[in-house]
Amino acid sequence: MHGMTGARDATTTGRETTAGARDATASPRDPTVSPRNATDGVPELADDPRRSPDLRLAGLAVGAWLSALAALQLGTGPTVLVTALAGGTALALSCRLALAQRPALSRRPDLSRRPARRVPAALDRHGWVVVTVLLGVVCGSVATAARLGVRDAPPVSQLAEARARVDAELVVRDDPRSIGGVVGRPATFLLSARLAWVAEEEGNRVSVPARVLVLATHPGWRGLLPGQRVTATGRLAAPRGGDLTAAVLTVSTPPVLRGTPSWAQRVAGSLRAGLQRACAPLPSEPGGLLPGLVVGDTSRLEPAVEEDFLTTGMTHLTAVSGSNVAIVVGLVLLLARWARAGPWLAAVLCGIALVGFVILARPSPSVVRAGTMGAIGLLALAVGRPRAALPALAGAVTVLVVVDPELAGDAGFALSVLATGGLLLLAPRWRDALRRRGVPAGAAEALAIPAAAQLACAPVVAGLSGTISLVAVPANLLAVPAVAPATVLGVTAAVLSPVWPAGAEGVAWLGGWPAWWLVLVARYGARLPAGTLPWLDGMAGGLLLGALTVALLIATRRPLVRRLVAVVTAAVVVGALPVRMVATGWPPAGWVVAACAVGQGDSLVLPVGAGRAVVVDAGPDPGAVDRCLRRLGVRAVSLLVVSHFHADHVDGVDGVFRGRRVDAVVVPQWPEPAEGRGTVERAAGANGVPVGAVGAGWAYAAGPVALTLLGPPHPIRGTRSDPNNNSLVLRAEVHGVSILLTGDAETEEQQALMDLVPVAQFRADVLKLAHHGSAYQEPAFLDAVRPAVALVPVGVDNGYGHPNAGVLARLSRSGARVLRTDQHGDLAVVGPGGGRLSVAVRGLDPGDPSTR
Repeated sequence: MHGMTGARDATTTGRETTAGARDATASPRDPTVSPRNATDGVPELADDPRRSPDLRLAGLAVGAWLSALAALQLGTGPTVLVTALAGGTALALSCRLALAQRPALSRRPDLSRRPARRVPAALDRHGWVVVTVLLGVVCGSVATAARLGVRDAPPVSQLAEARARVDAELVVRDDPRSIGGVVGRPATFLLSARLAWVAEEEGNRVSVPARVLVLATHPGWRGLLPGQRVTATGRLAAPRGGDLTAAVLTVSTPPVLRGTPSWAQRVAGSLRAGLQRACAPLPSEPGGLLPGLVVGDTSRLEPAVEEDFLTTGMTHLTAVSGSNVAIVVGLVLLLARWARAGPWLAAVLCGIALVGFVILARPSPSVVRAGTMGAIGLLALAVGRPRAALPALAGAVTVLVVVDPELAGDAGFALSVLATGGLLLLAPRWRDALRRRGVPAGAAEALAIPAAAQLACAPVVAGLSGTISLVAVPANLLAVPAVAPATVLGVTAAVLSPVWPAGAEGVAWLGGWPAWWLVLVARYGARLPAGTLPWLDGMAGGLLLGALTVALLIATRRPLVRRLVAVVTAAVVVGALPVRMVATGWPPAGWVVAACAVGQGDSLVLPVGAGRAVVVDAGPDPGAVDRCLRRLGVRAVSLLVVSHFHADHVDGVDGVFRGRRVDAVVVPQWPEPAEGRGTVERAAGANGVPVGAVGAGWAYAAGPVALTLLGPPHPIRGTRSDPNNNSLVLRAEVHGVSILLTGDAETEEQQALMDLVPVAQFRADVLKLAHHGSAYQEPAFLDAVRPAVALVPVGVDNGYGHPNAGVLARLSRSGARVLRTDQHGDLAVVGPGGGRLSVAVRGLDPGDPSTR
């Protein structure tokens, strides 16, 4: 970022007569002269960190962005009021500032008139900045209010409120993505679309260009491309609000195609599918990550990898951003310069590369935004005027928000803008400061870039995750060398895939190595003790951290405040970090069973020895069960027991295997649902672990843990849920404490146990309440167990009515202490000290997605 010449040095001031004289006399502490200048006499000027950045349009962008974000939350009425107030205030303030700065009409003062009241100094200095912010508020509010008017138009809103069944023609806006579902039911595909027209069945068509969110269960929706027109029949429902979505359309039938997508979308679809095929032979973690790094396609990204990226502040790497564009176009620019191409030819080649990458990554609004951000950085580099990039960035943000106000609430948009702003505004100053302190140029650049990007993106990541990562900067620093090779190799594989599939697979194999490095950085960064601090999640947490970050950056411009912040930060790290690492308080000493807070699902852990345990069920989320096992210090699993094959018990199985040795897996003899059985068998097969089906009478022992299988006593058919009523029911003994693990056994299986198993065998000190505490419990069975402690693994606001209040009340009346993971987080029962059991609760992590 060097942009001045010796000629300019020679004419800057009267005291500097020539460039050579300035170089010869410059102080070694002069921040505008690099150390190399003093030795070779060639002036290479860096940006002067004391020079104020060009923020003339920043107020306009901030005002437009924040006002659009607020309008999406507040609605049309308050937005119109805000627009009027901001417009009136801007007009009044502009008039006052203009009058105050108007030159005198006459040289002779008019003594008969009172002198005009002067504008306060602060207003005189910052008044036009305030006006610019208010104009941005007007722009953002007006644009968003207009879109909200379309969103709230009576035809669509009335049909949504009435949950009407409608026919509609839609224009697909983005790639459909699977959002999973309950095992045994069809997968659900989610896609954003624009309405062309809508009509009640057998009614008149109404043309409303409103946005809708489609939830479709038919596999025919999977392969749709953006820009594709389709008609469908479904039921409308009201959206949750906070964006421009007018309604949610639930569809169970296939779409009827109307025409074909544009050629650009067809080319993009072919290249993206080719990249996925090229990555298919790779291991699941790097193979799922590489398309995300290149084109933002995270459809095959492992959930555990996604969680690790979020924990370590690396999630921006899987969203197409300006950095992707800069890497691809920068490579083309480098090759053009190496070939001694002229500036015009280089510009044309870079433009072709930019358009090609946008087509590959899918020309959706988010990718167009990323292209804009990357083009801004390249523009600043090409013209040699880094200060021009900030006004260009601010102008681009304003235009994009006005064109599509929904971007104001998009996390990907915020990450791209903030990362670009951090690289332009903070990185040069920090780089130069490090160089003045003797850090080599390359090292200074490598340290400043990830630190600036991470600090700028921290508010968004904190709002998404509910945590502040302490490992984000070193993790991103370690990631830097791998991002560019992975991106370039991935793009090459995608381009080769239609014409040379074998070559594409070879290039993807090479790209898998840097992708694997990123996986390792994220994995071990996420496992560091005390690597994150809890923070307020959601928009409030992001805005709060953003405000504190800006205040801190302004305050640290003073040397005294800088030193104070450094001392306080060092004191906190040195004082608190060892305490958190050594005295974590979890798990408690003497624990005999732990119930993991994995959301709406089950995962129980029985300690076998130091770092070893028996795990019963894996919950619905690999990241959640992996985090729970890490917290418990489990590094090896002697046995994984799957009670039955429903998603809320098996979909997290990859998290159990992640970074751990699993010796064996046992499953029920009941084979359904087949999808869940396949999930377990694939995970075990990939890790070379044997899987065995067990029946009543099976027993197992390891260390202090002894297991006996009580049920099902025989196959149970014709019930409300046969998989639930064929759950493995286990009796465990750990250090003399009896524990009954009931899976999702409902009334029928509980009654069968009562009929065929001696009551003494299912009498227990601790009961894992079946099926998340649902109403399908046999009262006589609960009375026969007579637990001292009842553990209820259940998800927050799960929508199923779990747990049932009557069931919990019955247990409490019988003397059991009832604890729930949705209220207390991880639970651990501690062996009797003084003759009584106790229960330790860890509490909920605000940033843990499993608690939401």
